[in-house]
Amino acid sequence: MEEKKFDLNSIIGFVLIFGILIWIMYQNQPSEKELAAEKAKKELVIKEAKTKEASTKTIAPATVGGVVAGDSTQLAQLEKILGNFAYSATLPTAKEGFTTIENEFVKLRVANKGGYIVEATLKNFEKFKKGSGQLVELIKDNNADLNLQLLTSDNRTLNTKDLFFEPTLTKVGSDQMLSMKLKAGANEFLEYKYILKPNDFMVGFDIRSQGLNKVLNTAKPLDLEWNLKTYRTEKSIAYEDRYTLLNYEYGDEKFNNVGDGNDKEETPENVKFIAFKQHFFSTILLTDTPFAKSSLKSNKLVVDEKVDTTYIKQFKANVPLAFTNGEVDYKMSWYFGPSDYKTLKGYDKNLEKIIPLGWGIFGWINKFIFIPLFGFLSSYIAYGIAIIIFTIIVKIAMSPITYKSFLSQAKMKVLRPEITELGEKFKKDPMKKQQETMKLYNKAGVNPMAGCIPALIQLPFMYASFQFFPSAFELRQKGFLWADDLSSFDSIYKLPFHIPLYGDHISLFPILAAIAIFFYMKMTSGDQQMAAPQQEGMPDMAKMMKYMIYISPIMMLIFFNSYGAGLSLYNFISNLITIGIMFVIKNYIVDSDKIHAQIQENKLKEPKKQGKFQKKLQEVMEQAEAQKAKDKKK
Repeated sequence: MEEKKFDLNSIIGFVLIFGILIWIMYQNQPSEKELAAEKAKKELVIKEAKTKEASTKTIAPATVGGVVAGDSTQLAQLEKILGNFAYSATLPTAKEGFTTIENEFVKLRVANKGGYIVEATLKNFEKFKKGSGQLVELIKDNNADLNLQLLTSDNRTLNTKDLFFEPTLTKVGSDQMLSMKLKAGANEFLEYKYILKPNDFMVGFDIRSQGLNKVLNTAKPLDLEWNLKTYRTEKSIAYEDRYTLLNYEYGDEKFNNVGDGNDKEETPENVKFIAFKQHFFSTILLTDTPFAKSSLKSNKLVVDEKVDTTYIKQFKANVPLAFTNGEVDYKMSWYFGPSDYKTLKGYDKNLEKIIPLGWGIFGWINKFIFIPLFGFLSSYIAYGIAIIIFTIIVKIAMSPITYKSFLSQAKMKVLRPEITELGEKFKKDPMKKQQETMKLYNKAGVNPMAGCIPALIQLPFMYASFQFFPSAFELRQKGFLWADDLSSFDSIYKLPFHIPLYGDHISLFPILAAIAIFFYMKMTSGDQQMAAPQQEGMPDMAKMMKYMIYISPIMMLIFFNSYGAGLSLYNFISNLITIGIMFVIKNYIVDSDKIHAQIQENKLKEPKKQGKFQKKLQEVMEQAEAQKAKDKKK
């Protein structure tokens, strides 16, 4: 076969055809307007496709809200999820929004979503230190929430924190009233009602339902859950952590707290108030109708003070709200304010119990002596000076007891040679030595317990001061000398490292208090050692006192370094005054020669009738001696 070949005419023909095609394509390309229209058309198609896809998906309760009127498809989807409460999503307020109510003391912000308080600011108090410009915010940035779990009659479980409430703010006289309604119909709703009065930290808070007896399953109480992560508001994290606790009143005015630590829980019944107490501020829920068995939980959030600097504790409360005739109606109140004894006591709700003043006699001393006295002084003079005058008054009031204690030591000191002689005489018979020693005491008119009793009387006052000063809200951010806050440590130097138990700073008032207690113990230990000879079989008190002279100041330095400066100032002044009182008593009041003469005169008289304690002790000794004699005969 003959091979085919392309000639020149064929090549020219192909080129012309290709050129014509290119020219046709160029002439038929769309204009800029046509391209823009085509792009818009494509975007519309994509948007419609996405909308159609979204309408077929399940709508989560958290995203419910803002239903367009007449959108029957979306409404039908909501009714599948929310049942009767789908009505709430059809309202204009079914969207993110907030309502603010405030007075001279507090500012509260309530969210449409959930109907609870999402911001609670105290207007007259600053965080950390005075002049910081940062107001105390008890609730802020989702550190708290309030939720009611709703069990519906058609077997749905809904959470109010995910649903939208309708707000209505009105004024009743000078009071602000905010009604937040979660609606299941025009006249069927669950309502949170907030009532804020002028110049008050207390906020009325009512929860009630209307027309929901057929909407909700009323066989079980509603579960109210309240959570709060407490913000740090003070300079010392460790100090604030120590005094941040979940307190509650239950039963017949009984009071308790959930233990400090991780995952602590209590389940009290008939709870009247729940207090999420921080060191100097508290958030408290009170109810007129006591909650039945409740679950109260506390969790420690501060593990490392260098890292955990925002939150102190996590508190949780689950309480049941019982139905009455198919409806819920609870009259309650919120307290957002200072943990101040006088302020809390003014409400006459036993709220002052959350202030740790000590139990029994310690609490009585604080309530009836320390708080009124210090309150009176601090209303007229600066707080630092008030502490000094307060300490002087307390020590002067206790000086007769100090005198009795020192007088007893002086008498024992005079008798020491004779007691030592009895010890040598009856060295091999300890029981006989004790009997003869007791006879000597009785004959000389000396009570060996007289020196201990005054010291025991002073102990409750000392312990009460350890409870009073850390709880004294009046001292917060009040300065004195180098201390800028008497309720916190008075750091004069920041250490570049951390010392276990001591901390990362040096406080001056604890150093002064440690020096004062050293000289006080040095001054009194010699007399105590001379007054009380060592008894056989008993610890060597002289040696123990020598150790205590050095141990006590060291303990003062370690444990008080992170305590409030007010307490260290009190102990410093207290020890100084005690040194002064002892010096005066020792050198100008108690005369050893006169005491010796009086004792010798007492010996010539008939012995005083033994007290019950001495008589009982004497009988025990005689019985022991008789038994010993019997054993020897056997």
